[in-house]
Amino acid sequence: MLAGRSTLAEFLIEERRAHQGARGEFNELVLNAALACKAISGRVARGALGEVLGTGSENGHEEVRKSVDLLAHQIFVRTHERSGVLAGMVSEEVDGPCALSEQHARGKYLLVLDPLDGSYGIDVNVSVGSIFSVLRAPEPGQDAGPEAFLQAGTRQVCAGYAIYGPSTMLVLTVGTGVHAFTLDPQLGEFILTHPSISIPAETNEFAIDAANSRFWEPAVKRYVDECLAGQAGPRGKDFNMRWVGPLVTEVHRILMRGGVFLYPRDARETTRQGRLRLLYECHPMSYIIEQAGGFASTGRERLLDRVPSSLHQRSGFVFGSRDEVARIESYHRDRNEAEYDAPLFGLRGLFRNS
Repeated sequence: MLAGRSTLAEFLIEERRAHQGARGEFNELVLNAALACKAISGRVARGALGEVLGTGSENGHEEVRKSVDLLAHQIFVRTHERSGVLAGMVSEEVDGPCALSEQHARGKYLLVLDPLDGSYGIDVNVSVGSIFSVLRAPEPGQDAGPEAFLQAGTRQVCAGYAIYGPSTMLVLTVGTGVHAFTLDPQLGEFILTHPSISIPAETNEFAIDAANSRFWEPAVKRYVDECLAGQAGPRGKDFNMRWVGPLVTEVHRILMRGGVFLYPRDARETTRQGRLRLLYECHPMSYIIEQAGGFASTGRERLLDRVPSSLHQRSGFVFGSRDEVARIESYHRDRNEAEYDAPLFGLRGLFRNS
């Protein structure tokens, strides 16, 4: 205990007391993830001095990755491969499960991760982060194949992310609410600074990439148009629009002060149902959002109920203040068949040439 505040390790010990028979493997797994986040934070903070800027190679998901993406992936692998608590691990940076050390036993947990979310923002010094999720292995003690990871989001044991900004924070849920820990660089410890985070049910702030407005479905156009109409519109109040880009940054803002985020399926998605990855982006963040009292959806259904069909499957993603997500779902359910004639997005609207 530090000046009345718990370290991450102390917090996990307290949580463990509620589980009779627990032997500490889960705590070790979370602390290893935190150790990886500390190492990544140090490298990101050095910027050009740490040789983390610039473009690397293309991954298998139609994306150009930076050298720091692969570095973050390698840090997570090195931190976990010898622990003996994992049966398998998957990462955005590789097509299938990561190879674990053959010299060590296999455990009962699976680790799913996006090692560095938003790395494209590093060159302009935007906050980035790491996302991780823990599942139980269907066959403990054995190497897990790809199918072992294809579980509904409701099966998560733990989800968390680290955000590397002005301060480094680790935000975590183990199913008992959402708690945020700030890294004390002098002690090298994550200290509990934001216990029991709660998202307000109502908000006047939304986040969406307006550059994609020409591809939006009618339900999304209607929702955004009503927000932009302000006090004179059907919502009767003014809204602020925010958009940073990295998912970690968007989630963190909503946890800290409320809001709603939309990255919906759009007209370009003829072969997939969205842009963000279901297993290692949408599922962990949905678990965190709901544990904080918010709600997460595909736009049509609860996202945590979805079972991935592949490791890198994509999905539409809407999350945040519960009342706003419910409204967006209702628009998809009731008002999404015909093209919406929105004055702000019509032929003579604010986003079109007259």
